[in-house]
Amino acid sequence: MEKRLKERITINPEICQGRPTIRNTRYTVDLILDLLSSGMSEIEIIEDYPALEMLDIKACLSFASQLSKVKSLHRINA
Repeated sequence: MEKRLKERITINPEICQGRPTIRNTRYTVDLILDLLSSGMSEIEIIEDYPALEMLDIKACLSFASQLSKVKSLHRINA
């Protein structure tokens, strides 16, 4: 299940300047996390953004959880 959730989060330099998004859409992970932290329920988010699915929201939470476990971040200059 965890792997399927991770597959919903995509990073594409052509979409939203490479920020993590949901299934290559313009819905960013940080948007969903901001909505949740503001007090919106998962149902309210899906009602406002009908292209999203419940598993998309769960994938955002899983992604954030994994990101919080990173010990250090390094910027890669291309």
